[in-house]
Amino acid sequence: CWKTYLGRSELDRFRIFSMGILGAALLESSRCEEALRAFEATLALKRRYWSYDEGSILGTQGSLATCFAHLGRLDEALVLRR
Repeated sequence: CWKTYLGRSELDRFRIFSMGILGAALLESSRCEEALRAFEATLALKRRYWSYDEGSILGTQGSLATCFAHLGRLDEALVLRR
């Protein structure tokens, strides 16, 4: 459960990983607004502490783009996909 890692430091990789899993589960459940918030928080932490991990950041941006597309925010999705 993602709550297991909630109390951990922002620097804890397991916390970031669990936030990404939470976002993916919410997206899969068509809870796109909630998934969007989870992915935005995940991306912010990755950019802040793991800016060198470009592959992970790009993956999270792709997930955000998918959320935007599902929400009809196609212009924002396109910007992230480029």
